[in-house]
Amino acid sequence: MKKNDAAGKLLLEITSLPTAAGLEDAVIARIAQWVSARSARLGMAGDRHGNLVITTRNFRKASQKRAPIFITAHMDHPAFVVRSSGPVCELEFRGGVQNPYFKGAAIEIMTGGAPARAKITALDAAAKPFKTVKARLAVKADAARVKPGMIGRWKFPAAEIKDGLVHTQACDDLAGVAAALAAFEIISRDPALGHVGLLFTRAEEIGFVGAIGAARGGTIPKGSRLVCLECSRSFPHDSPIGAGPIVRVGDRMSVFTPELTNTISSVAEAYARERPAFRFQRKLMAGGTCEASAYSAYGIHSSCVCLPLGNYHNMRDVDAVLAGGRTARVGREFVSVEDFRGLVELLTVIDRRLDAPGASRLASMEKIWAQHGALLRTAR
Repeated sequence: MKKNDAAGKLLLEITSLPTAAGLEDAVIARIAQWVSARSARLGMAGDRHGNLVITTRNFRKASQKRAPIFITAHMDHPAFVVRSSGPVCELEFRGGVQNPYFKGAAIEIMTGGAPARAKITALDAAAKPFKTVKARLAVKADAARVKPGMIGRWKFPAAEIKDGLVHTQACDDLAGVAAALAAFEIISRDPALGHVGLLFTRAEEIGFVGAIGAARGGTIPKGSRLVCLECSRSFPHDSPIGAGPIVRVGDRMSVFTPELTNTISSVAEAYARERPAFRFQRKLMAGGTCEASAYSAYGIHSSCVCLPLGNYHNMRDVDAVLAGGRTARVGREFVSVEDFRGLVELLTVIDRRLDAPGASRLASMEKIWAQHGALLRTAR
């Protein structure tokens, strides 16, 4: 990490925070602290579902002149939640991880002090609404410190940057949260971008619950454009890590709002021509789903920019494991530091140029028509 690299430090810090669907308290507290340090120009409000909306002080006035833009990310990651304590604890797992990865895995339960270490001894994959595990505590006396509702997570070494990659507990989607904050640090200082805000949602990993609540409940102002951030599973032959952030046109559920996605692509293409060192990708990323699908279902203009992700949901070599060719082992998620920096850079460019003349595909089509439309009018 470079000296005085505030964005890189924020990435390491936020992706190391404990979080689970419905229990995003540590992430919320860190975001609130970040906003409080900038309270002269920023404000934060929570909707009735606990989602966070961060805007500049002149957002309302600026949004009367230009349709709002929200950079969005979710604050949860697949994790365990304690249901009952004892020398052998019962925990439910909120999120999507394949069954083989639970066998004998080491976890830690976040007690507020030193984490309590445990090892999974049994899995009930058929339990509803979430699969459950039993985990034996490494220290029996820790049973007095472990309480229902505490977060458990895989036991990993501390986050680190190595060979250009950040290896950490939860890139998905806390790297998106860090990128949104790093970009907004720049965006919020520009008076011309007062119509841009942030939306951080809860419980994405169990079905976009926070995003659905925001879409149904009026959290998002009418006419808003949403640029959703994600970390999406990388496929080396198609969406390699290190080749730049990805303008995501859809997921395995849907294609996002075409007009908005195409305009974002046009902006990225134009910027890449101006800055040859800047790289980006345009991909479908069908390995998972994104909140943009939820927002689009409710008629909200939504697209996505994502980071290609390694060890998706902490599953190492998942294809080989499911094919029976490799033993399942959990691992830290990882993304490219340069992809992260590129994402922050691209967000600042998108917000400045999204409404620029000529940014949309329609403008390109009209330019072609102006040049050559007369040929058809003279055709017989």
